[in-house]
Amino acid sequence: MGEIDHRNVLAKMLDRRFARRGLLRGAGLGAAALAVPAFGPQPVRAAEPGHINLAFIEYIDTLDPHFTGFLGAIMVHNNIFNGLLKITYDGQKVSFVPDLAESWDMPDDKTHIFKIRPNVHFHDGTACDAEAIKWSLERVASGKPTSPHAWKLSKLQKIEIIDPLTVKLSFATPYAFLPVALTGSTGRAGTIVSRAAVEKYGKDFGRNPVGTGPFRFVSWRENDSIELERNPDYFEEGLPKLDRVTIKIMNEASSAVAALMAGQVDGMNESPLQFVKALRANPNLTVYGEPEGNYSFVAMNVRRAPFDDVELRRAVAFAIDREAIIKQAFFGIGEIAYSPISPPMTGFFNKDIAKTGRGQFFDPERAKKHRAAAKNQDVIEPVFIMSEQGPYGTRVAQTVLPMLEKIGIKPKLELMERAAWVARRNAGDFDMFDLNWVGDLDPDETLYPEFHSGEDWNYPGWSNATFDKSVEEAQVVLDVETRRKLYETAEDALMDEAPIAIISHMPAFKIISKRVQGFQYIPADLFNLHTVSVA
Repeated sequence: MGEIDHRNVLAKMLDRRFARRGLLRGAGLGAAALAVPAFGPQPVRAAEPGHINLAFIEYIDTLDPHFTGFLGAIMVHNNIFNGLLKITYDGQKVSFVPDLAESWDMPDDKTHIFKIRPNVHFHDGTACDAEAIKWSLERVASGKPTSPHAWKLSKLQKIEIIDPLTVKLSFATPYAFLPVALTGSTGRAGTIVSRAAVEKYGKDFGRNPVGTGPFRFVSWRENDSIELERNPDYFEEGLPKLDRVTIKIMNEASSAVAALMAGQVDGMNESPLQFVKALRANPNLTVYGEPEGNYSFVAMNVRRAPFDDVELRRAVAFAIDREAIIKQAFFGIGEIAYSPISPPMTGFFNKDIAKTGRGQFFDPERAKKHRAAAKNQDVIEPVFIMSEQGPYGTRVAQTVLPMLEKIGIKPKLELMERAAWVARRNAGDFDMFDLNWVGDLDPDETLYPEFHSGEDWNYPGWSNATFDKSVEEAQVVLDVETRRKLYETAEDALMDEAPIAIISHMPAFKIISKRVQGFQYIPADLFNLHTVSVA
């Protein structure tokens, strides 16, 4: 297929109605969730061969992958469906390799030819061939209702069937983000669904999903559980190893942690930071988690005073002690971020950026210098909106408050329900807020949707011509080194003008009982059960 660098990209673009890429970490945690459950190490229940029980604490909106907006749903999808491509991880880097595709060739930089695996069938018995691939991709690109992932195929000009097992995709320009878009998990646009099932169930397909994956859908009991069973005709030889999967939907993280500690469930798809220490101490559990494609930050509204003043924004950026926030607000978990480009972005992340002087970092003297250059020298009281249902609750805002007071900025904290917080943020009715973007492994989705002029997720309302030009050019360049230089230019413009103050890169945790074998961690917030068995 020629030399295609599959290492550099990954996506979790979420529904534009929400804070992208899933219900944010820790959503729905009440006060009861703040205390670690009083469970010491407990004996695990007797094994039930071939059956795994999991606790999911993240919201699941639909099992139609072309219309999902939440990470919890994607973790389920990845076990029911396949994509043209899939994500792999060797412990050092992520790669993008054929999945339903048997091979992938590029005769030129705008044309992609996929040879489809023979004799693959959907769970309803219909063939997964070139026609099925074409129909599924067109459902995303131009179907009605419009998929929230249609933008990922906006550059796609034509899909041609060369023969029953060969599909040709022609794009208007080179498209560096394509490997992300065509993964069957986080990409969603490349997830292949059964046409017969979609036409049979219509809008209810999301409650009756049919894919080609290792597990077939059995049932979904609202606010209770999702059941999957082994696909005996799965195309990967010897997989899956489980007969049955029960996903228990648990609203309270504390209840899920208690069940895991007591051996009542075999795994948990995510853990709020405050429970990680106790989970790691349990000898019956393994905690997986590395810094993933994410970043946390404090945003500032550049469309109105006081943060229409770039000097004031720079003062905030250099006044924030990231190490203190990680220690106090994140329970000591995470690593300092100097820019949004994150560790899994092989070829783009600079592990030595802290030594280069680039990006943002804690520097009280520089903060005072920029504050002295700001137009308003009075004490400033910006409105900092926050919600307890956010990824870190109110902890970031409360930790940042005394840091900013040292430079004459005294934010007024406004606590509100999640829906009201989202409405205020989306309407630009704020001065400051904190947030995290998650699930990125390519700089395109980390930078373009959030900070390019006029984009829906550009909540600070920032605009910079140098930044815009750099990220636009990087979208249509396939050479990694050229893209890297373009993204460095974009990074520098963003961090200098500071519509956000970057804070940290965070692990996303998966917790598995030691009776579970064969779990393969992938730093893309996936929960693959393909190779899993129970002892």
